[in-house]
Amino acid sequence: MTEKEKRDNQELYDANYNQNLIEEMKKAKQLCFEYNNMNPSFREERANLIKRILGKTGDNILIESNFYCDYGYNIIVGENFYMNHNGVILDAAKVEFGDNVFIGPNCGFYTAGHPIEIELRNKGLEYAKPIKVGDNVWFGGNVVVLPGITIGDNVTIGAGSVVTKDIPSNVIAHGNPCKVYRNI
Repeated sequence: MTEKEKRDNQELYDANYNQNLIEEMKKAKQLCFEYNNMNPSFREERANLIKRILGKTGDNILIESNFYCDYGYNIIVGENFYMNHNGVILDAAKVEFGDNVFIGPNCGFYTAGHPIEIELRNKGLEYAKPIKVGDNVWFGGNVVVLPGITIGDNVTIGAGSVVTKDIPSNVIAHGNPCKVYRNI
């Protein structure tokens, strides 16, 4: 089994010395560099480039600079998607966003994780678990979403939250760790 197959099966894999994964990351990082350094007034060119970076998008999306990802092709965004400045999506696994998702500045979505066992971690092994975000979700600034999380529809995640567990639909949640505050 290849390292990419291990990654996609949510098994421990080595991304540090696998030439195929390294090349895929280099390509995405180069495209992000171009995107982040493109004149903001070039709206159509920026829109075309971000759609080349991401795996699948709706027609109406806007991602502000600076934006960073690992592969890009594992990111799916729906219609009416907005990500404010300094967004990070570590997409070793799929990261799916529904329609009408708004993300504040300095937010991170991290599918990648590392083993607790020191020997495995020191070998450079990691794992990747998907993140799924429903429709009509708003993330305040400085939110972190950890590997394997699902967030339902019609949710507001308060600023500064660290989402460590799934969040159901129709709620306001916040905190570290992020917990449901009340139903909407």
